Amino acid sequence: MANRLYGALFLPLTLIFLIAGLAKADVAPLVTRAAPLIEGGLGSTTAINGSLFAGTQDGSFFAPFPVRAPAPTGVGQSTARLLTLISRAEAGQAGYDAVQHGARIRTPRPPTQMTLGEIYAWITATPGQPHAIGRYQFIPDTLRRVARIRGYGPEVRFTAEVQDSLATVLLDEAGLQAFEGGELGRRDFMHNLARIWAGLPLPNGRSYYQGYAGNRATMSWAEFSGGMEAIWPTG
Repeated sequence: MANRLYGALFLPLTLIFLIAGLAKADVAPLVTRAAPLIEGGLGSTTAINGSLFAGTQDGSFFAPFPVRAPAPTGVGQSTARLLTLISRAEAGQAGYDAVQHGARIRTPRPPTQMTLGEIYAWITATPGQPHAIGRYQFIPDTLRRVARIRGYGPEVRFTAEVQDSLATVLLDEAGLQAFEGGELGRRDFMHNLARIWAGLPLPNGRSYYQGYAGNRATMSWAEFSGGMEAIWPTG
C-alpha cells in the first residue's frame, strides 16, 4: 500500500519540478561576452579614465535606429563639432538612441525616452551583456559617475541635451580646456580622446583598446586628424 501511494505521488511531483525548471530557464537572462574597459591599452602612458566602450566587429556594432540624431545642443560650436566627430566613431547614425548591438536583451524603449533610473534598472536586470548606451556609448560605471558630477538624479531623462552634457565631462577630463588654451598639443589631446573612446584611432590606425572585447577603431587616423584640423585649424 505504501509503495503504491509513493508511486502515485512521485509522478506528479516530478512533473511539477520539471515544469518549474523549464520556466526558470525561459526567464533567465541571456549571457553574452562582458565588455568592461581595462585601465591600460596600447599607449605608452597610464590611461586616464578609459571609461567608454565602443567598437565594431563584423559590420555594424550598433542596433539600427534609422532616425538621424540632431546636432549637439547647449555647447559651443567647436565642442559640438568635436562631439559629432566622436559620435561618428561611437554610435554612427543610431546617434543618441544607440545601444550596443551585443546587448541581446534590449532596452524596452529608445534610450532618449528613458530616465537614468530606468536605464540603471535595465543594466541591473540584464547582467552578463554589454550595456554601452547613447551617442557616446557610456558604460554603466561611467554613466553613473558623470551623472553624479552633473547632479543628475534617476528621474532625469536621457535626452540628447543630457547626453551632450555628460560627454563634456569626459572632454574636460581629456584636456579640452588645456588644448584650446594652447597648453596641450593637438596630437596629445587626440591621444587622450582615443584613450576614452575606443572607436577613435591612435596614429597607427588602431584603437587604444584594439582587440579587447572586440574593439577596433572605426575611423582612420586621417579622418580623425582631418576632422580635428577642420574644427581647430591651428593647435
